[in-house]
Amino acid sequence: MPTITINRKVLDKIIGKKLPDKKLKDRISMLGTDLESVGEDDIIVEIFPNRPDMLSEQGFGRALSSFIGEKTGLRKYTVKKSGEKVIVSKEMKSVRPYTVCALIKNLKLDDEKVREIIQIQEKLHITFCRRRKKAAIGIYPLENIKLPIYFCARKPEDIVFRPLEWKKEINAKQILEQHPTGIEYKHLVKGMKKYAVFHGSDNEILSFTPVINSHHTGKITDRTKEAFLEVSGSDLHTANYVLNIMAASLADMGADIYSMEVVYPDKTLVTPDLSARKMKFSVSYINKWLGLALDEKKLKSLLEKMGYGYEKGHALIPCYRPDVIHPVDLAEDIAIAYGYENFRPELSTKGTVAKEDEFEKFRKKVSSLLAGLNLLELNSYHISGKDIQFRLMELKAEDYVELENSKSEEYNIMRHSMLANLMQVLKENTHNEYPQNIFESGYVFRTGDSETGVIEENKVAVVLCDRDADYTKIRQVLDYLIASLGLECAVKEASHPSFIEGRCGKVVCGKTEIGVIGEVSPKVISNFSVEMPAAAFEISLSALFGMIEKV
Repeated sequence: MPTITINRKVLDKIIGKKLPDKKLKDRISMLGTDLESVGEDDIIVEIFPNRPDMLSEQGFGRALSSFIGEKTGLRKYTVKKSGEKVIVSKEMKSVRPYTVCALIKNLKLDDEKVREIIQIQEKLHITFCRRRKKAAIGIYPLENIKLPIYFCARKPEDIVFRPLEWKKEINAKQILEQHPTGIEYKHLVKGMKKYAVFHGSDNEILSFTPVINSHHTGKITDRTKEAFLEVSGSDLHTANYVLNIMAASLADMGADIYSMEVVYPDKTLVTPDLSARKMKFSVSYINKWLGLALDEKKLKSLLEKMGYGYEKGHALIPCYRPDVIHPVDLAEDIAIAYGYENFRPELSTKGTVAKEDEFEKFRKKVSSLLAGLNLLELNSYHISGKDIQFRLMELKAEDYVELENSKSEEYNIMRHSMLANLMQVLKENTHNEYPQNIFESGYVFRTGDSETGVIEENKVAVVLCDRDADYTKIRQVLDYLIASLGLECAVKEASHPSFIEGRCGKVVCGKTEIGVIGEVSPKVISNFSVEMPAAAFEISLSALFGMIEKV
């Protein structure tokens, strides 16, 4: 988890008073953060990943001042219209598809505020932005930019500018080979024929995103009065929240926020939107979760203590809170506001004898056997994307469980295949050394005849990825696993769109087909931008467990 260094004088100013050390330590800990140290000048706090809005003095101070009752309720932000535009080219869809932007005016910066802006930018990059992979932030002095701004793709040799803290102009390819920041983030653009850039109407480059800004147009100082703020990335939902977090923090510094029109080939977005969103919830639902008997008036005051608004059975969620996606998240914040120290522990009136679930013992045994072969165990999300699960795997999209209210295109269905998730992990680690031999066990979901209309099945998938990965090696892993479980299985030749024809088979135990094994198709490997051959299998642990129980 990231730690931030907070200037105590700045925090006192945001809160509106100076807190004694004892109270400060107690309240910070009870807010749901991990306090590392409190000094005369600085406070070091570890922020949990679900609260990216607290990764700055302004965000942390905003939350703490509400929590201690000094400035409660929903913070409202005004966004003025600038009428200015950012024009996104059509080719960005396959390079870096999204950007959201704002103009910041009336900035009153000093060395301390510049440090604070750099800190929140860096901490957001590391955490919520997934080291710039999902999103990257750029902030530029507006006086050096000629509007409108363009977001487009260019060949590496055509991107020529002086990067931050560099002595001369070089092209994008040279930046990736020579500049420390370019070397650190070159894996983000690996395999691309064109790179994303922002430039002004005079063709002056602002940045080669998500790698580095221009030294001339992309470096803010204490003399900067107006700025252009952009967030670009692969996920619009993430980009919007990052922009909101940055804009709210700058507004709390005293700046004025102006919207911009982001003009895509097929639509126009006006960003940022700093209005609150509504979430309906019931008093009985909160009380059931917390074991309390709170009335509506008390709930309203507790929500306000955590920076929310309240309006006729709806919580008004601040624009900078991406973590609140379900009423249970409201229950968690209400519990924090109520005070965990105020909950009374009670002994259960039910006597039970606990034992480990038999299937879980079996699954752990499988994991232990595979780990003994020097395979690395992974743990991915139960939710995934239709693109990852089907298109990239060369599969027909069918019998999948779609999320009704998905907040992101990247996560819009329940996991349909363990193998697809492993291929995505390989895609995200092409910059790391090989071999990459990995496995994961977990539930996959498909529509079917059940009480809920969803069938859950526990599967295990193994992928060997290296220069010499082939059918023989993956078959040895399968045979070892099956034999170690005291079972016998056969592999019968079969065809599968994700595997090479003639190097693929279905795994059969008795009369039951439990999975597939083979060498991954070059087309699938190319779809995931993996640079090494891969061999894999995916089999049903649920089916294997049923067979063991009968033995």
